[in-house]
Amino acid sequence: MNISDIRIRKVMQDGRLKAVVSMTVDNAIAVHDIKIVQGDERVFVAMPSRRDEAGVFRDIIHPISPEARGEIESRIINAYERYVSDRQSGSL
Repeated sequence: MNISDIRIRKVMQDGRLKAVVSMTVDNAIAVHDIKIVQGDERVFVAMPSRRDEAGVFRDIIHPISPEARGEIESRIINAYERYVSDRQSGSL
């Protein structure tokens, strides 16, 4: 798997939702509405989901292995941190 692009689409200042991100894999598949969330102990990545008939949220797309999840999460969080840092320094 090659994550070819990560775009920070929207950044929020208030609340636990910090950003909404899009990711491109292998220059062929785009995944939208990935969320960066401030948890109780750390920032984490929540994959796109929708509510089923029972009211339970289910991921639409998600990594299968812990290694893939770790790679995706670390790349997205690093891109978000760079984006925030660049905004604070006036680079964007």
